[in-house]
Amino acid sequence: MIVERAPAKINLALHVTGLRTDGYHLLDSLVAFADCGDVLRFEPAQRLTLEVTGPMAKGVPTGAANLILRAAGLFGPDKGARITLEKHLPHAAGIGGGSADAAAALRGLSRLWGLPLPAPEALLSLGADVPVCLSPAPQIMSGIGERLTPAPALPACHAVLVNPRVAVPTGPVFAGLARKENAPLEAPDWQGFTGFVTWLARQRNDLEPPARAFAPAIGQALDALTGEDVPLARMSGSGATCFGLCETQAEADAAADRIAAQIPGWWVRSAPILS
Repeated sequence: MIVERAPAKINLALHVTGLRTDGYHLLDSLVAFADCGDVLRFEPAQRLTLEVTGPMAKGVPTGAANLILRAAGLFGPDKGARITLEKHLPHAAGIGGGSADAAAALRGLSRLWGLPLPAPEALLSLGADVPVCLSPAPQIMSGIGERLTPAPALPACHAVLVNPRVAVPTGPVFAGLARKENAPLEAPDWQGFTGFVTWLARQRNDLEPPARAFAPAIGQALDALTGEDVPLARMSGSGATCFGLCETQAEADAAADRIAAQIPGWWVRSAPILS
């Protein structure tokens, strides 16, 4: 059996810098990954099958629409594998759950079948976040997701992830942008955790205002995260998951416990940022 993890993707900053004539938005984003997420298992089989388990399994499609099966199809037809997805991340949450699963499937099936990964342009057919999810290292993602550059080393930090159990579709959020052409990220420049948070605070998530208009619960999640123990809170991706950054795991755990106690129905996790 081959096992691959699909960690949660966090857009620490996400700037929308333009719109192509084909309708794709241009992005400039600092992406990192939290040490929590889904787990995929792969076993040899004559047919290609997918089983979904775990606490977030409900509502995950198991047919041809699933990105895992679409990823498998990029290797060519008539290949078999028994795939099990243990689902822990919420759906339509702005933390790359489906894209991370597809990327993990590409890694796992490449190992299982002894085949190279599909061409980069084929990966984009699965979604703009799939290429960046192939590696859990911090990266600068630009273009429509096809240009990836290793980010400078991040300081040790820990994330508190909060999802108010609201699914936010990406299309309406992008459609709600007031401006399509915005300034890119500043050049990365930080020293230590305080310097990193100070730099991040000058950046943005341009999708946060239209996402908050679509789902006011995002504002409630950001309010819940804000506190002395969480020096920076922001929405990830197109929402609705929000994150806070803490310097230590103890601070992140305490913030997560505080929020979970205040609003028991929300999805709340704390985890280190992978370096």
